[in-house]
Amino acid sequence: MPDLLETAAEPNRRRLLQLLGRGERSVSELAENFPVSRSAISQHLLLLADVGLVRARKDGRRRYYSLDPQGMSQLRESLEMFWTTELDQLAADAAALARKNHPQENSDDH
Repeated sequence: MPDLLETAAEPNRRRLLQLLGRGERSVSELAENFPVSRSAISQHLLLLADVGLVRARKDGRRRYYSLDPQGMSQLRESLEMFWTTELDQLAADAAALARKNHPQENSDDH
């Protein structure tokens, strides 16, 4: 299964998620907002559906897409976990760099 963050990070797919945040849209309505083909938009939507961020409903010959609330919650959780991990690592790296650059401030000889 494709990675949720990686899938959502691609610029066209991010824009699709933003547009769908305003409500359900058909592929044609979505494609009007991009300089790429309708087929390319359909492929992006299929990837977003594969990871559970959007869902599709068929009405006659048209397919309508909307955000999947459960998938969007998972994306939010993944982002929060990613940033928490990244910020913890950044703080650890900064502390290690400070110890390396200023060893006298970290000694017990004061």
